[in-house]
Amino acid sequence: MAIPTQPSSYAWEATNEAIAERYGVPIERVARFDTNTAPAPPEIVHQILAAGRFVVPVSEYPPGDYGELVRAAAARYGVGTDEILVGAGADEILDLVTKAFLPPGGSAVVPTPTYPMFGVLTDQRPAHLVRVPRRGADEAFAVDANAVRDAARTADLVWLCSPNNPTGRAERTGVIDDLLETIAADAERDHRPAPTVVVDEAYAEFNALSNLELRTAYPRLVLVRTMSKAYGIAGLRVGFAVAQPDVIGLMAPYRPPGSVSVASVTVATRLLQEPGLVSANVARTIAERARLSEALAAEGWAVQPSETNFLLVSFASRERAGEVADGLLQRGLVPRTFGSDHPLSNCLRVTVRNVEQDDRLIEAAREIGG
Repeated sequence: MAIPTQPSSYAWEATNEAIAERYGVPIERVARFDTNTAPAPPEIVHQILAAGRFVVPVSEYPPGDYGELVRAAAARYGVGTDEILVGAGADEILDLVTKAFLPPGGSAVVPTPTYPMFGVLTDQRPAHLVRVPRRGADEAFAVDANAVRDAARTADLVWLCSPNNPTGRAERTGVIDDLLETIAADAERDHRPAPTVVVDEAYAEFNALSNLELRTAYPRLVLVRTMSKAYGIAGLRVGFAVAQPDVIGLMAPYRPPGSVSVASVTVATRLLQEPGLVSANVARTIAERARLSEALAAEGWAVQPSETNFLLVSFASRERAGEVADGLLQRGLVPRTFGSDHPLSNCLRVTVRNVEQDDRLIEAAREIGG
């Protein structure tokens, strides 16, 4: 297999301005159902930013060790401070993983469909990406554990995501545990290093489950957490790697200095220190998710179960999904669409927003149909 000579580019979502201009809607009527972000941050975020009392003045670089933030994250996740690495959102953490553990010309395994940045970052090394299809909707889009295990025998890196984006489901209890155990056993039998395994837990707060404890059983495990989703501060870009200290030590040299701003560090630290804030946001989202799912189903949309802050909706065909997406965009409602060659090309993904915006989506579903 040839190694790509030019890495693929990642196309960012169209801006609100571009969507407003293209579809002729007022920009204030554009609602982002495509990015899985919160409709607003906790109110305390505005208070902290307005006060301007940051860890150091904004004229200075943030502390090189992000010490206060690291201590808050370690306390929140119940791990040691030497098991935490700070990054500018989960995406920077994923990038550091590839730099530390995926050599150019190496290979990475990814169950698909899943978060597209896994493929983008693998390609940028450049390295080979081995795609292993997930099981179908009737099996909750679960990983094919045997196929992943087989592919992992010659891989440097394995990408996992639970709950998975964009399918919205977490792996069943014990699946990841068993997969890690068999991957390690295969490596030991073959007298080769075990691959690094990444579990992206960007949506873990919404199903109250985590694989953090597995880092002691599988030394090459990196768990990825973010404050973009449940904490509602995507624009401040704060994420973490959680792993054993020697793994963190291998990743740390690749981290750029000062990539997380002093304002971000201050806000994120405060939110981590007050878990009731995120708990309230998660509870609101879960309640609104149930309401939105039920209302869309009543309008004929085939809504899949979700353990995240978004819903995956399937339609009769790729063409119908495209028609529905266009109808939503004409109303200023932006869904996540999938390419014609994507296994979810007949689907749309919509974020759970607030009541006002979700009501607009429900009304649009009523007008457009399923």
